[in-house]
Amino acid sequence: MSPALPAVAALAVGYALGSIPFGLLLTRAAGLGDIRSIGSGNIGATNVLRTGRKGLAAATLLLDALKGLAAVLVCGILGPVAAVAAAIGAVLGHMFPVWLSFKGGKGVATMLGVMWGLSWPVGAITCAAWLVLAALFRYSSLAALLGVVIGTVAAWLLSDWRSAAAITALVPLVWLRHHENIRRLLAGTEPKIGRKTPADPGQAGVFAPPGVGHNGGPSIS
Repeated sequence: MSPALPAVAALAVGYALGSIPFGLLLTRAAGLGDIRSIGSGNIGATNVLRTGRKGLAAATLLLDALKGLAAVLVCGILGPVAAVAAAIGAVLGHMFPVWLSFKGGKGVATMLGVMWGLSWPVGAITCAAWLVLAALFRYSSLAALLGVVIGTVAAWLLSDWRSAAAITALVPLVWLRHHENIRRLLAGTEPKIGRKTPADPGQAGVFAPPGVGHNGGPSIS
């Protein structure tokens, strides 16, 4: 058997798990129609929150993270290289699902899931960094963008080089998927956590910290 086969198989499994559009499936099952037709058109937890169904948004957030975690843990049985391949596949699957014409989410929740799977201390540090940054600056997107960078530094210090390299490679993709948020941050027009804003396309980053939602209500995390 080719030594590359387990990694290729893990990449495929990770992509398949990552491409499950939980936000779309949950909102359809709840009778809310196609989540892509409202707000930012995104399939992630923040856009699900715009339906007013905080429970569905929380479930979307959790499941998007768990599919990344599951991909790493399941494929990790084949070894560390397979675990890393599955991590990459899961994030790519969430961002570019073949079932949705390669138009998926921004990848933060799934990224957190694969971080926990590759190295739980790195996952914990990334989540903690996001919460602290969100509380300090009140920008969900900025907290997410800086949080994954802090997580990358933690990965090089606390995990093996393969995991650190994979996380490093995925961070630019997360940033690219947040290009609209970055543009608004630079322009000073990005909405802060807790401020009531219209559900314009592309608004908001990922999710709000405990106790604070994007519209001033309880958060989904």
